[in-house]
Amino acid sequence: MTVPNSKNTITVLLADDHPTTRAGIRAILQGTPDIQVVGEAENGFQVQGMVAELHPNILLLDLVMPGPTPAQLEKWVRANFPETITLVLTAHDRDAYLASMMDVGASGFLSKTETGERIVSAIRRAASGASLFTEEQFERARRWKQAAGEKWQTLTEREREIVRLLVEGYDNKEIAQQLNIVPKTTAFHITNILKKLEVKSRHEAIAWVHKYLPDNLE
Repeated sequence: MTVPNSKNTITVLLADDHPTTRAGIRAILQGTPDIQVVGEAENGFQVQGMVAELHPNILLLDLVMPGPTPAQLEKWVRANFPETITLVLTAHDRDAYLASMMDVGASGFLSKTETGERIVSAIRRAASGASLFTEEQFERARRWKQAAGEKWQTLTEREREIVRLLVEGYDNKEIAQQLNIVPKTTAFHITNILKKLEVKSRHEAIAWVHKYLPDNLE
């Protein structure tokens, strides 16, 4: 970790669990005089500690890391350090992630396939207060919410727990044991889940999850 040398410097915290990826992004940013990498985090807990300690201007956040989910992290940042702006930089360019990060307050959603020049430009624009979401991204998020997000939000937390266990391959009896409920209650919940997701079987429900939801979406 380093201390920024100038008030005009845009300070950046890199958050990615792949050292090679962090090294590549750092190499791009090190050649830019007005941007300084002040820290690198490899999991969500380190992100929280470093944001609290370093107060970076920009959090450059990957979406798949150990620790809190991306949405949980961004909610925490917005609540505790609103001066830090979050830009997502990820290889996981899925509509569910895009919609989720829009909703919790991120300022942009970039693919790791972007050129170094575009990443630098995005950091500068975000630091100046601009939102980087495009009309195409807003439309993608809208379509995902209409097709899946609204249905997912109708599920109770217990129903979501059961969906996750279904995806992991548990049967009704095993789900009941995991949640300390009786199998009849499990069956009742699954019936409600199928209705809410508008699918006809547990197998279709599992397929629906694989199609629409990342593993760590809240």
